[in-house]
Amino acid sequence: MEIILKYFPDLTEAQKQQFASLYELYTDWNAKINVISRKDIENLYEHHVLHSLGIAKVIRFTPGTRIMDLGTGGGFPGIPLAILFPEVKFHLVDSIGKKVRVATEVANSIGLKNVTFRHARAEEEKQLFDFVVSRAVMPLADLLKIIRKNIAPEQHNALPNGLICLKGGELANEAMPFKHKTMMYDLKDYFDEEFFETKKVVYAVP
Repeated sequence: MEIILKYFPDLTEAQKQQFASLYELYTDWNAKINVISRKDIENLYEHHVLHSLGIAKVIRFTPGTRIMDLGTGGGFPGIPLAILFPEVKFHLVDSIGKKVRVATEVANSIGLKNVTFRHARAEEEKQLFDFVVSRAVMPLADLLKIIRKNIAPEQHNALPNGLICLKGGELANEAMPFKHKTMMYDLKDYFDEEFFETKKVVYAVP
């Protein structure tokens, strides 16, 4: 939990309490339904919570912004971002029902009021959002193809509406076809933890 305060020192007491509750909740749920590698649960705050919050180093969402978290799994990056931005609306979508259940139970336990959930494939979600966020497990081209239909035309933020995803590894070739519509931010520029050496926030306009 200290690592969150290191990079986000201005949290309210309510936000601190919500972040502090995540470890016990995820440890408990992970024992029943595996949403995080069992070896990795001890690194929850660095590898999952802080990683999710990397998006907040790139953009501060304005109140009322609508965001879909695509392939949320156990609630990442949606739940940490929903704690950080209580006036922003998050819609967490995943095709695996038991993962949606974990995310829902965690959000309910910490009293998040700005999240909704849906058990569905990405292609089935037709609502419009300002941004789609994701801890991307699929290539950028596939992600952009899927979410194009979900991006609302009206702009409310410093960045135009689009996709903001967290990806690792060598992304130059993957992003090449979209180089005029893509920006990449190295998380090592914001977090001085070893884990973030190869992690990036990728912003793209579909």
